[in-house]
Amino acid sequence: MGTKSSLFKLLAVGAAVALALGVFGAKRISAKPALGGASRSSSPDEIDAYIEQQMARLSIPGASLAIVEGDKITHLRGFGQARPGEAPSPRTPFFIGSITKSFTGVAVMQLVEAGKIDLDAPVQRYLPWFRVADPQASAQITVRHLLNQTSGLSTACGWIPLSDFDDSSGAAERQARALSTLALSHPVGSAFEYSNMNYNLLGLIVEAASGETYPTYIQNHIFAPLGMSHSYTSRDAAKENGLAMGHRYLFATPTAAGDLPVPSGSLPSGQLISSAEDMAHYLIAHLDGGRYDNGRILSPASIEELHRGVADADEMGVKAGRYAMGWYDLDAGDTRLLWHTGVVPDFFAYMALLPEQKKGVAILINADHFMMVPVLTEVGMGVAALLADAEPPPRRFSFIPGTMRGLLLIPALQIVGTIATLRLLRRWRGNPSRRPGGARLWGLHILLPMIPNLSLAAIPVLLQASGLLGFFLLFMPEITWLALISGGFAGVWALLRTWLILRLIRSEPVCRSTRTGPLPST
Repeated sequence: MGTKSSLFKLLAVGAAVALALGVFGAKRISAKPALGGASRSSSPDEIDAYIEQQMARLSIPGASLAIVEGDKITHLRGFGQARPGEAPSPRTPFFIGSITKSFTGVAVMQLVEAGKIDLDAPVQRYLPWFRVADPQASAQITVRHLLNQTSGLSTACGWIPLSDFDDSSGAAERQARALSTLALSHPVGSAFEYSNMNYNLLGLIVEAASGETYPTYIQNHIFAPLGMSHSYTSRDAAKENGLAMGHRYLFATPTAAGDLPVPSGSLPSGQLISSAEDMAHYLIAHLDGGRYDNGRILSPASIEELHRGVADADEMGVKAGRYAMGWYDLDAGDTRLLWHTGVVPDFFAYMALLPEQKKGVAILINADHFMMVPVLTEVGMGVAALLADAEPPPRRFSFIPGTMRGLLLIPALQIVGTIATLRLLRRWRGNPSRRPGGARLWGLHILLPMIPNLSLAAIPVLLQASGLLGFFLLFMPEITWLALISGGFAGVWALLRTWLILRLIRSEPVCRSTRTGPLPST
């Protein structure tokens, strides 16, 4: 599953596939990014107009918005289409991706309040079989480390299960037991690294401590008390109640995804389904000390603990704030922002709280792609900025859709390069005097062209070796297939091209004369 260094090498490979190494690194966000410009007053109509503008710019099929203030829902609105010919309503279900982590955090804190979980107890107290490669580290990882994403578990080991579609009841435990050979990315508790596996393990701890399955627990102890009657733990139940049609961006164009398989073992980290209206109930509970209407899910002290950022979250140059327990805690200028995104292959979600202003927002979108996450996150941040009565921050990732479309140049350039090489060989065959020799032949015509070809050819090999090929096929399918096909072609062409050149040179040696004109007489 890899160490931290191998993960970053893999991420670099993924970025190279996308010709977008600068997506997360080229334009850095400051340590304390402001939400926007000067203070202003934004109305719901202005926020609606902003979302409509972004939907047109990014070809977003549909979206659902909820805004809350204090203990009231102040605005609900659907945009575009949930399905062909049908606009989303406030009760239309969408996958909420990693926003699920905050629900898992609530479940853990409920069991802490019930005396069934100790945040600083080792994971092995609740899952005695839990192991990583280092026995000492295995015993050191606590429940709090999992919540704060400081366990040392790698990002990669949390991505791999997303393409494991075993829907048996023991899938999550089987995947967790596979960690027994995993080397941690860094010492336990020393640094933040986002990993779905942290929250998958927390889901198993919830089950062990409560005696209920994770789906049953979430339904009984969070959805029901908050009146979240249009939220679900399974796709089938959500489909029966109008689940929006998901889309995947293929070369920046959204395409209906159909019924993609769901990795049930990763339910606690990113597979819950909810609606804008239900998310409004959830946000109010977080703003109002754990209470919505007549239901209470946590005490104010536990809510505060969930929101308290402790681990600096710096991912490839992007300062996201401090990670709390299913929330990022960000000082955005003079405003504190609690936020999180949710990403599945065909849905994107964003939620944010402005605790000092007692405001919250959730926006659910029925389209996504691994490379589009920074772009869609900016849309969410723009809505949060308007809610905070500030100007939306400048867009930093507008180049990504164009970059995605530009990837189609790769096979086009390969075709052009192949034709150019075949024409060059024909000229050399027809006019042997034009053939280069020595260093020029090897440097310019063999070794130099081999560099891009072998670089492309290495990508499929590295993707397969990483164990993440399934993940990339799911979250960026067209780019991954492009990498596999173009990389495979590049590897074959690098060898074939070299063989064709050497065969021509060796089979028809060039005899160059140093004189022209008649031979001298004797």
